[in-house]
Amino acid sequence: MNQKSLRTLFLWFFWAATVIVVYTGLYSDSGFLDFLAADTSRVTWLILGVFALGIVGSFVLSVLVTLETLAAQHIENQVHEEGLKNLDITSSKRAVNRFFIALKASAESNGQLDIEALLHVELASYQRSSHTIEVIGNLLITLGLIGTVMGLTLTLTGLTGSLEALGHNQELLLSGLRQAMGGMGTAFYTTLLGAVLGGVLLRVFCQITEHGIESLHDKVLRTCLLYCSADLRASLERDIRFLDKEISSLGGHINSLKSSFESSSAAMTVFKKEIAELREISYDENKALYENIKMRKHNSELLRHEARQIKAMKGSWLTRVLAALGITKD
Repeated sequence: MNQKSLRTLFLWFFWAATVIVVYTGLYSDSGFLDFLAADTSRVTWLILGVFALGIVGSFVLSVLVTLETLAAQHIENQVHEEGLKNLDITSSKRAVNRFFIALKASAESNGQLDIEALLHVELASYQRSSHTIEVIGNLLITLGLIGTVMGLTLTLTGLTGSLEALGHNQELLLSGLRQAMGGMGTAFYTTLLGAVLGGVLLRVFCQITEHGIESLHDKVLRTCLLYCSADLRASLERDIRFLDKEISSLGGHINSLKSSFESSSAAMTVFKKEIAELREISYDENKALYENIKMRKHNSELLRHEARQIKAMKGSWLTRVLAALGITKD
């Protein structure tokens, strides 16, 4: 493993250890913890909470940048040995992996790619995180100034009460002085904390992560310029490779279309066969129906003929009876 890949995380821990050693050696007996317990304004607690948030964010960012640098080192070794076209990346979790996946896709599609713009887009989230940590440092300085104003306000309030109690209320005088001293302590401590934590400590942590991101950017760009330029530069070999890929893709589409036509032809043959079977079945059923209708029609004719004969027989019988009685039909 290349030790330069761990430089960001190493510098972060080095600066954190330096801060702890300096504070332990110089300010361990300053009574800071006692002041925190007696601080009524709670501005100091707010400053420490915001500083802790910035420290956690800076540490997480340092770890992520270190992991990205390790991934960039691994890809650099792979590209140096096999080239960009043989680069095998299975995970797109890291920004460096996503960058080289896009780079390889652009090279295979014979497209024009702005490496600087793509790399800036992929690393933009880390840049924003580093800028956020810098904003937190500026916020600490602002909170220190706010604490200074609040401390001076408490001091003036305590001095006013002391002046009013001067000469007739010793206990109120001492209470006002204690309040004034507490206000001065708040003003000085908050100014000191805001300036040291935000303007010095967190600013250095921010610079460490910022330099780590810039080093990652330079490392990835160097890999592209040294080992990927041949695959990215427009050339006859690249155009032929792209044309071969397009022809292979076209052949695959033609085979797929041919298979679809064969499937459609087979389906049409089956459909014609089913239509023919249905036609034969319909013809047989209609033939039986036609015979039945014909038979019924014949029976109807017979019944009609019999009815006419019966009617004729009834008419002749009635005529003979009337003749025998000497009565004419009229």
